[in-house]
Amino acid sequence: MLSLRGAEDLAEFVGQNYSGRIVEVGAGRVLDVARLLLARGLKVLLTDREERLLGSLRIEKDDIFAPRMELYRGASLLYSIRPPLELQIAMGEVAVRVGADILIRPLQDEVAELPGFSRRLVNAGEARFYLFKGKGGEGSM
Repeated sequence: MLSLRGAEDLAEFVGQNYSGRIVEVGAGRVLDVARLLLARGLKVLLTDREERLLGSLRIEKDDIFAPRMELYRGASLLYSIRPPLELQIAMGEVAVRVGADILIRPLQDEVAELPGFSRRLVNAGEARFYLFKGKGGEGSM
């Protein structure tokens, strides 16, 4: 049973709109979306400040504030579930460098303005999230 409301709808949206590498930043304990994306055959990399194994999922150690860029190169999407504003801003800096979009599922209404991106609220079934699309700046591919 999924514990994140709208996880299936969020994963469906991602699966229909993205391919290649997808990176979850700040992977916590609720990995519903990652599991659903993997089940769809997508390449998902999970990152957090501590390396660990959660069930069958390996979480890579990375600090988004001083990122190991090789983890993010080739990603079409970076996403995070309930990230604080400072994490969103750091994701924006990384995403510009690799030419990826960003998907933020906030806890409430804490959503950053990210330079180089346009932002829109997406309502996909039971999933509500913000999608940041690159404006074609220096990091776009």
